[in-house]
Parts: sequence; structure tokens; C-alpha cells
Amino acid sequence: MAQPLVKKDDDRDDEMDYSPFMGIEKGAVLQEARVFNDPQLDARRCSQVITKLLYLLNQGEAFTKVEATEVFFSVTKLFQSKDIGLRRMVYLIIKELSPSADEVIIVTSSLMKDMNSRTDMYRANAIRVLCRITDGTLLTQIERYLKQAIVDKNPVVASAALVSGIHLLQTNPEIVKRWSNEVQEAVQSRAALVQFHALALLHQIRQNDRLAVSKLVTSLTKGSVRSPLAQCLLIRYTSQVIRESGISQTGDRPFYDYLESCLRHKAEMVIFEAARAITELNGVTTRELTPAITVLQLFLSSSKPVLRFAAVRTLNKVAMTHPMAVTNCNIDMESLISDQNRSIATLAITTLLKTGNESSIDRLMKQITNFMSDIADEFKIVVVEAIRSLCLKFPLKYRSLMNFLSNILREEGGFEYKKAIVDSIVILIRDIPDAKEGGLLHLCEFIEDCEFTYLSTQILHFLGNEGPKTSDPSKYIRYIYNRVILENATVRASAVSTLAKFGALVDSLKPRIFVLLKRCLFDSDDEVRDRATLYLNTLGGDGAVVETDEEVKEFLFGSLDVPLTNLETSLKNYEPSEEPFDIYSVPKEVKSQPLAEKKAPGKKPTGLSAPPVAPTSTVDAYERLLSSIPEFASYGKLFKSSAPVELTEAETEYAVNVVKHIFDSHIVFQYNCTNTIPEQLLENVSVIVDASEAEEFSEVASKPLKSLPYDTPGQTFVAFERPEGVPAVGKFSNTLRFIVKEVDPSTGEAEDDGVEDEYQLEDLEVVSADYMLKVGVSNFRNAWESLGADCEKIDEYGLGPMEGLTEAVNAVISLLGMQPCEGTEVVPSNSRSHTCLLSGLYIGNVKVLVRLSFGVGGPKEVAMKLAVRSEDISVSDAIHEIVASG
Repeated sequence: MAQPLVKKDDDRDDEMDYSPFMGIEKGAVLQEARVFNDPQLDARRCSQVITKLLYLLNQGEAFTKVEATEVFFSVTKLFQSKDIGLRRMVYLIIKELSPSADEVIIVTSSLMKDMNSRTDMYRANAIRVLCRITDGTLLTQIERYLKQAIVDKNPVVASAALVSGIHLLQTNPEIVKRWSNEVQEAVQSRAALVQFHALALLHQIRQNDRLAVSKLVTSLTKGSVRSPLAQCLLIRYTSQVIRESGISQTGDRPFYDYLESCLRHKAEMVIFEAARAITELNGVTTRELTPAITVLQLFLSSSKPVLRFAAVRTLNKVAMTHPMAVTNCNIDMESLISDQNRSIATLAITTLLKTGNESSIDRLMKQITNFMSDIADEFKIVVVEAIRSLCLKFPLKYRSLMNFLSNILREEGGFEYKKAIVDSIVILIRDIPDAKEGGLLHLCEFIEDCEFTYLSTQILHFLGNEGPKTSDPSKYIRYIYNRVILENATVRASAVSTLAKFGALVDSLKPRIFVLLKRCLFDSDDEVRDRATLYLNTLGGDGAVVETDEEVKEFLFGSLDVPLTNLETSLKNYEPSEEPFDIYSVPKEVKSQPLAEKKAPGKKPTGLSAPPVAPTSTVDAYERLLSSIPEFASYGKLFKSSAPVELTEAETEYAVNVVKHIFDSHIVFQYNCTNTIPEQLLENVSVIVDASEAEEFSEVASKPLKSLPYDTPGQTFVAFERPEGVPAVGKFSNTLRFIVKEVDPSTGEAEDDGVEDEYQLEDLEVVSADYMLKVGVSNFRNAWESLGADCEKIDEYGLGPMEGLTEAVNAVISLLGMQPCEGTEVVPSNSRSHTCLLSGLYIGNVKVLVRLSFGVGGPKEVAMKLAVRSEDISVSDAIHEIVASG
């Protein structure tokens, strides 16, 4: 149970408020509940006990079945009291106790009596309770009363019936849908809440019928809705219809005029709802935005904080996609920087940073400096991200913005806040070359007094990559070696690696680096000593000023060819033996591997049938299986195995899926078959493949399955030869052929004679993505630069009409079958442009990197710029051909 609040001490202002529920216990309250059984009921005392019971229930206190039943039966006796306040408490406790079907019968008659009472308060509450605790059987008995209640003259009763209908729609939709006529009548009610609840229920009844919703909106937008709450609902439903219908051929949106007319409504909530709806329209134009921005600008100077917050929050979202449309509000938003509400001030600052021009940056920075000390870290992070975006927008202003970031980096703050600042500085260094040296020095000064190990190691890693490329790399060595002396083991190890990178890239520093690394050989931590030993041996030359080998640079700076998760899993699965761990055995495909169970020592199987010591991944298992079949042993190393593709529907007689195994000049289809009929045995099972729609493939081998008993998976194979180096595609028709024999259920034995039969399977396609292996890179920028522009090919394509950029990005990723990098597969909402980074390994083990730049042109027209870099220009051409033909 939650801690009770304590009584406030007059001498201490910071004490919590007094709570009337302080120290109450379930056992004591259940004892007090016996007051419900007194011959002379004390209404006030009973109400207090029910209040305590409700408090316990809402605090999550669990009542046993016996306790709940006893309380429920005691509460039912309170119906004899005529006290209105107590009766309302009785309704509440019955709803919260949620009695079982057997117990409901006891109160049903009392509740139905109250439903027909002359007291409207009894009627409304009885309807709510009955609908909450009743089941479908009882509901049909009281349906007539509920229909009458919906059109009742008393708005409290009508609202109670409508809200109950909204709840019942989840459990008994058929019954509630029969109330459409009454609900339709309630929509015309003069009572604000009744109209609001009736509209909500009517929309839920029709929500699965798009045409019905459109008709509802059309009829109501003509002016029959008076309730501001119902008007807000109608605006939301109108927005939904607009989204689904799109823009007409004349370029106009249906119902836009209605949304614009709502901007002149007398109720502020309706005005705001309409303005927000207009700003969130898909592909909204500046002309459509202008009236909404105008009313939001008026709200910015409102005396009500909630209106100021709502307006600035909406304008903040608009500024992400239409910054120029918001610039007229900048003067009003500058006055909000000093607003007492810090949320409003933060949103005003970030909006100004998004919409400001180059000349206003210095003035904004002065205002923000005073403002930052007054807000929480979560707001500071939002400001930092806005400053980063502004700096990328106006790179010439990097000095003042970088100085601001470095100043706030030295102030107090939590990990997330400091991480946001460091990430921003790193991005600015990467994207603005002039900011590199100053930014690196700011980071070096920060790690001198950094309390977060993660940030120190990240900065040291970045310093190792970028520092040696500056005009004077030696000035960073002092900061790095200080970490070796002063920091914990994790940071010391990272500093050793950074020193080694400077030694590898800056030959003149190598003697000094050697001296520092030799000192690290006596460190107390074995990881630091091991790294120092490794790098001293790797760099070579005994510290002389000699050029470092390219292999050493590749070792220190090159991206890891295998995913870290796969490497970690393979290392965990590796069992020490005479054979060393082979990094080339780690699968390059990005997929989760089940962690193999390690066998207990001394229990390894013996004899010829003993399995290999080291567990294998799925890809290794496929490769071992295929190499054990003589027909396929000569095909060479397996490049890729696809995920299983289902060729039959669920719950059919035979379940078949296929795995496509890709070799350099062959493709093998592995058909995994399962017999789901207990009374049948299948023999000589094979798949007849028709490759008439795949002209570049020719069948060269097949391996049938001798026997397929019930519920025992088996495999049959078909191999095709294809032109080497060509990503041949095509469609294959498949027919399962077999001899079926009846099985005696009592003995389990099959009959001697069988009948030849066939079973038609789904078609199978080999697509371009089958020739690409998903292989991620840890640092896309470095990998892109290392490939160079020699084998780069760039072209632009029109993707035609699409629902949005997300659909376009997913379609191209699926077409190419590559691995998205750095989370770029996620498109921000309402974005009109996006860049997606992909990496992979093309057949022939050729590294490929792709940079996709998407943009929205006309209505739903998406254009794409495709840049490909690879180790072979013919592969870059092939990727463009795939996109052009896809």
C-alpha cells in the first residue's frame, strides 16, 4: 500500500499535507464495515467506511474472495437507506468490487428499481452500475430502459446511458449498434455533454465503415453541433476523413473550409483544436497554414498559461516542417522566454532556434545563457538539440554556438544532459570542418573533469579517429595521457588505444608514444597491460620514426566485418580446444543466434557419430548439411541462406517451406516438408520445379526424400545453375510429388501398395535481394570514406506516388535487401526529406554502401537520389540496375 501522507507541522513549510487516510489498515476497515449491518443505519458513518474501502481498493490493496463477498453482501443492505449521499457511495463501491455473476442477481432488482425511480440521480447512477456489472443476458432485459434513457429529458440520465453504451460497445457491440436511432436523436440534444457523448458513441458504432463516417461528418459540419466539446470531437473526425480522402483533383481539400470556419468559434478549445488539425494535415501548404498560425499567434499573448503552452507547442511542431510560416510569431515568442512556466519558455526557445535567422543568433544566445540555469535537465536537452540543428543550418555561426555548448558542458548536469552536449559537439566537428580543432579542445578540457566513464571513453575514441588528422596532433597527447594516470581502468584502457592511433597515423609522434605505452606495461589492470603490449608489438619499429604499415592502420581504424552481437555469441559458444577460435567462422548475417548449451566436461560423445566440439550457427549448419550431400559438395562456399518462405497455407494436409541457398554460380532450394495426416505415409517425396519463367536458370540436380512419416520433418532438394556474377531473377512453379500409403492407426504400419499423388505448392521467386547479405558497419562515415569515390555511381529516380517517405524507404530497403545503418530506416513524422544509409555484402563478397536521399515533390510524388560505393564498379552499376528495374 502507498505510504500515507503525514500531518503538516506548523514550524516546517516543506512537510507534506495531512491525509485523512493516514495509517488505515485493511483489517481494521473490514471490522468497521460491520456497521452496515446495524438495525439503525448511521448514513454518515457508513459513507466514511465506504470511502476507506474505496481508498484501499484504489491503492491496489487486494481483497480475498471471501472478504469481497462479505463486504458486497453488507453493502446491499444499505439500499434500505433513503440518504442520497450514502446511495451514491453504494453505487461506487458496487462498481469497484466487480461482483461475480452469482452475486449480481442480488442487487439487480434494487438497481432496476432505481432505474425507474423518480429521482434522476438514482436513475443515472443505477444505469452506470448495471452496465458495468451486467452480462449480455441481463443486458437484453434492460435494453428497452437504456434506449429510453438515451433520449431522456434529463441530461444527467442521458449522458449516463450514452457513456455506458461506449463501455458496452467493447463487450456487446451487437446490442449497442441497435441503438443508432436513439443515439442519432441524442446528437441533436441541446445539452452540451449529451451531444458530446452521443457523437462519441455514434462515431464508435460507425468507425469501421469509412463511408458512414464520411456521411456523419458531412451532415454535422453544416452547423447542428453546438457543444464545444462535441465540436472538438467533430474536428478530429473531420481530420481523419481528410487524411483518408486526400486532395481532390482541383487541389482543394474536402472539409477544409469547415476547419477554417472553426477558427472563428467563440470557444477557445474549438479554435485551438481546429488550428492544430490544420497544422497536422498531410502535405499542408503555406496558404492553408496562414489562418491557423494567426490564431495561434493571438494565443501566445493570452493571460491563460494553458493557451500559451498549447500555442507554442503546436508552433514548435510546425517549425520542424514549415519554419518560414512561423517567423511572424518570433517577436511574441521572444517575450515568452521569460515566462514563469518553464515548459512554455523552453518551447519558445527551441521554436525560435528553429525559425531564427543568422542575424538573430547572437541575441538569442544571450537570452538562453540566463535561461539555462533555471530549467531542468530534460528541458536543457531539448535546447541543446535545437542549437545543434541551428548550427548545422548556419555553419558560419559555429564559433558562438560551439562556445555556448562548451560553457554549459562545464556546468552541473546529469548524464543524459552531458551526453546530448557531447553528441552535438561531435556532430558539429564531423559536419563543419572549421569547427574540428576548437571542438576537440573543448572535449579534451571536458574529460579532464568528467565523472561519466561512458562519455570519457566515447570522447577518447573520437579523439583517436579525428585528432591525428589535425594540424598539430601533439597538443592532444597531454590530455590523453592524463587519463592513463588519473582515471579508472576502463578509461585508462581506452586512452591506451587512443595513444596507439596517434602513433600509427603521426610518424613523428611515434617515439614519444612508445615511451608512454611502455609505462602502461606496469599498470595494475590486466586489460590496460594487454592493450599496451598489443599496440607496442603492432606498431613495430621499436619507436623509430618510420611509416606505419597499412595493415596496422586497417587493424586500428578499419570497421569490424562481423556484427558485434554475432561475435559475442560465437565467443560465448566457443569451447577451449586445440583449435584456436577462428573469426572467419563468425556469421556475417545480422540475425540472432541461439546460445548453445555447453556440455558438461567428461560427457562428450565418442565414436564416429560424435558431433563437432564447437557449436555452429544456422548458416554453418546449412553449409555442413549441403556439403555432406555429394551432388552439392562441389558448389564451393555457401554465400547466403534465406529465411524460410512458406509455400502452403496454415492448417493444410502438407506443410512445406523453402530455404534458398545461394552459391557463386548455383542456387539450391531446400524444401522442408511435414506430413500432418496421421493415417498416411509419404514415400519418394520430391518437388517438380517448372523454371519456364526463370530462363537464366537450368536444373542440374535434385535429391528426393525416401520417406515422410506423420509429423516428422524431412528435406528434399533441387539445384539450379545460373550465370556466375549475374544476379539472375525469376519465378518458379512448384509441385509436390509423392507416393501415399495408408497407415493402420492401431498398429502404425503402412500398407504395401501406394498411390502416386501430387500437391500444388505456391510459386517461389528469386529476387535481387537474395544476392545481398545484410552486414552492418559500426561507423558508416569512416566506411564510406575508406571505399573512396573510384567505384561510386550516383543517379536520381522518381518513385512515383506513395503514401509517405516511410513507405518509400521500406520499399527500397526491401528491394535491395541491405542492412540499415545508424537507425536511418526510421523517418521522422511529417518529414519532407530523409537520408537513409545501407550496407551489405554483394555476392562475390563485395562490400557495398548505399546512401539514399528521399524528397517529396508534388502531391505524394517521391523522388530519390541513389549514391552507391563498392569495391567493384560493376557492382555499383548492378545496384542501380536493380533500382531502375524494381
